[in-house]
Amino acid sequence: MTNWNSRSWREKPILQQPDYASPSELLAVEQQLKQFPPLVFAEEIRALRKNLAAVSQGKGFLLQGGDCAESFADFNAPKIRDTFKVILQMAIVMTFAGSCPVTKVARMAGQYAKPRSSGTETIDGVELPIYRGDIINGSDFTAAARQPNPQRMIQAYHHSAATLNLLRAFAQGGLADLHKVHKWNMSFVAANPLKEKYLEVAEQIQSALQFMEVLGINSDTNATIHET
Repeated sequence: MTNWNSRSWREKPILQQPDYASPSELLAVEQQLKQFPPLVFAEEIRALRKNLAAVSQGKGFLLQGGDCAESFADFNAPKIRDTFKVILQMAIVMTFAGSCPVTKVARMAGQYAKPRSSGTETIDGVELPIYRGDIINGSDFTAAARQPNPQRMIQAYHHSAATLNLLRAFAQGGLADLHKVHKWNMSFVAANPLKEKYLEVAEQIQSALQFMEVLGINSDTNATIHET
């Protein structure tokens, strides 16, 4: 991108910008956010760019999943874990069936904004600012809740940081182990009305895992298997 810098976006047309009541408070929050540690790191970004380049060349698949928008109220470890598990389960089947790597991208840890086609919402003759996601304002239809609040960006940052820390712990702590993910898939197949349709693929994956184990390729010897 030519002449890009961290402020160049401000020179472009902005169609989804909320109207903050206090520009000085907004500026103070921006300055505070600038001092916070990054949510993702350079090596993670480089790895993703490399994987996406491979996908664009037909050498892999991109799997993206998650909520349309996250909310502060739904922020909890079980929900994060379950979303993580579903994405891993899907990726394992896609990797086996497609015989190529799957790049997993989760709509998590920062999906707190909602683009809207209108700036206001009217109910029973009362017009208020539209709900733009928890990073901007609240969903309750009250004047106080719908007032854009820059402090919500601070809250969104901390929620995002906690989510990413938990996901990294899950990935490195064994939850993403290939054998464990396969067991989840087997449990899903057993309880599914269409189990016969999925059982063949699940059994083929099981055979592949057993073959790899015989060759000494397992979670203890290969980090990729341990972290899927």
